[in-house]
Amino acid sequence: MSSTTTAFVDRIDPFAKRSLKKKQKKSQGSSRYRNSGDVELQQLPLLKDVPSMEQEELFIRKLRQCCIGFDFMDPVADLKGKEIKRASLNDLVDYITAGRGVLTEPVYPEIIKMISANLFRTLPPSENPDFDPEEDDPTLEASWPHLQLVYEFFLRFLESSDFQPAIGKRVIDQKFVLQLLDLFDSEDPRERDFLKTVLHRIYGKFLGLRAFIRKQINNIFLRFIYETEHFNGVGELLEILGSIINGFALPLKTEHKQFLVKVLLPLHKVKCLSLYHAQLAYCVVQFLEKDATLTEPVCRGLLKYWPKTCSQKEVMFLGEVEEILDVIEPSQFVKIQDPMFRQISRCVSSPHFQVAERALYFWNNEYIMSLIEENNHVIMPIMFPALYRISKEHWNQTIVALVYNVLKTFMEMNSKLFDELTASYKTERQKEKKREKERDELWKKLSEIEINHNNKVKEPGDSKAAAGK
Repeated sequence: MSSTTTAFVDRIDPFAKRSLKKKQKKSQGSSRYRNSGDVELQQLPLLKDVPSMEQEELFIRKLRQCCIGFDFMDPVADLKGKEIKRASLNDLVDYITAGRGVLTEPVYPEIIKMISANLFRTLPPSENPDFDPEEDDPTLEASWPHLQLVYEFFLRFLESSDFQPAIGKRVIDQKFVLQLLDLFDSEDPRERDFLKTVLHRIYGKFLGLRAFIRKQINNIFLRFIYETEHFNGVGELLEILGSIINGFALPLKTEHKQFLVKVLLPLHKVKCLSLYHAQLAYCVVQFLEKDATLTEPVCRGLLKYWPKTCSQKEVMFLGEVEEILDVIEPSQFVKIQDPMFRQISRCVSSPHFQVAERALYFWNNEYIMSLIEENNHVIMPIMFPALYRISKEHWNQTIVALVYNVLKTFMEMNSKLFDELTASYKTERQKEKKREKERDELWKKLSEIEINHNNKVKEPGDSKAAAGK
């Protein structure tokens, strides 16, 4: 049997023979191993200590030296080599930060080679297959002492006043960007934080890559929503997008509007929404501030994905709705007030007090209150039945107190309508009680009829049985 077949059998057969030796659990994961044989690193002089005419050659030598990788899973392996590389990386960071005219054309490909050799790697699988980002600590990258310096060097390179995008675009291409985006799935939040800044700088410097970057982020999100529901860097990518959306020119392109409706709104339905909701809500609000006509599709989209069984998500949705209502234009509010306040009415009636409390907090927002007051003839009839019922029945006294405050504001807004709604509610409630009573009496009659019928059916049978005897 071939090794491939054995591996396949191992996957499907839980009783296949495996090594009984227990693997020691690592506190840190890494995919960074020694990958250049046993090359011994030589200590090179500091760049500032050599004559300026020799600096470019030494710069390139140091970049090549830093392409050598080390196994960080063994903390005591090759300590001398690790220290030499760390010192070289520090020297490169200082040189590119302080030096002027150091980014000559020949060093660009060498810099990108060094960055690629260190950063681009297969990310290690999570050590906890049931990893919950909200509960568990992330697996940290063991090679971080070197990786951090490489990221710092990369950032200084992109932010340098000497940096020339015309030369940079020859080495920072679509393939490079794709590999960079793959790294956003790193479990280490320190790495994702650097990646966020790096990608933002690349987006700013290379106009030709902008559409490609947006398209690839779009693809990552679609795969996350509809296939995997797992990608560590969603929050960081949304943070970059928030900044990108902010810079969109008006009128908005169809591509951008489609991204909002087909990608950003469906992101609300994923289970782990809490990990990136703040950034997602920011992106949505940015779109509405750019183009108010998007308010209706956004609100209807939120109502479509409104959580049915998760109170924590409902609280988040209500928070986002408040952010939207905070920037909404009165002309757009009129279009969404009916369906939106029907949903708010359901939330106010929620037995989960945090959901009800969050919905009732809307009445503490001055701008939302002004919109409600302007349209009280529509909103009061929607909200009143739920509020009146809760004021009499809710189990939580804090909620009851908040509801009384809301009813008080309604009474002050439009006392005539308030009285009409109170009378109408009481009449409706009496009708309902009457219907309930009639229904109970009907059931009672039906059960009596059934009992009488059963008795009549039994009697002939009994007499026949007696005759038979």
